[in-house]
Amino acid sequence: MPEVRLVGPNGEQVGIVSIGDALKLAQESDLDLVEVAATARPPVCKLMDYGKFKYESAMKAREARRNQAHTIIKEIKLRPKIDPHDYETKKGHVVRFLKAGDKVKVTIMFRGREQSRPELGFRLLQRLAEDVTDLGFVESQPKQDGRNMIMVIGPHKKKAEAKAEKAAAKARGTDTDPLEAEPAEEQAAQPQ
Repeated sequence: MPEVRLVGPNGEQVGIVSIGDALKLAQESDLDLVEVAATARPPVCKLMDYGKFKYESAMKAREARRNQAHTIIKEIKLRPKIDPHDYETKKGHVVRFLKAGDKVKVTIMFRGREQSRPELGFRLLQRLAEDVTDLGFVESQPKQDGRNMIMVIGPHKKKAEAKAEKAAAKARGTDTDPLEAEPAEEQAAQPQ
């Protein structure tokens, strides 16, 4: 007859008993016989309330989902013939996303005759990757995808590290994003 390692309702070891005896003990104590570790030899079973077991396992799964890192991919779209100021603005967005710990998918959209010059998009993506090297790394190299060319840049810092750094800066009272601070400085420097 198959045997199981039985654990009592308070966590005490009962020992190795036959399944019939374990079921009889469960009925006598008005509890359920729950298999806790099926892969163990012999399998481990516990005397407990099955509803409570289901609830606790659901809570553990929920807590695990809450604690796992959520990867967010932000997307920036560019054209191969982008003006310098527009490029700087888009680069600023990429920098902000990388500082926040998010991945960035950079898409170059080709139209019409631009499709015959994919090297323009490749050079633009390489330039952007070089400009943000200190904050992120190229996770997937530039590749052509129909009319678009795509590259993914991943942050050096994890999302949790970025949040902790921002919270520390806020606690120090220096919660000014360098991207937000630049325009104010430029306006102050310009004569009116």
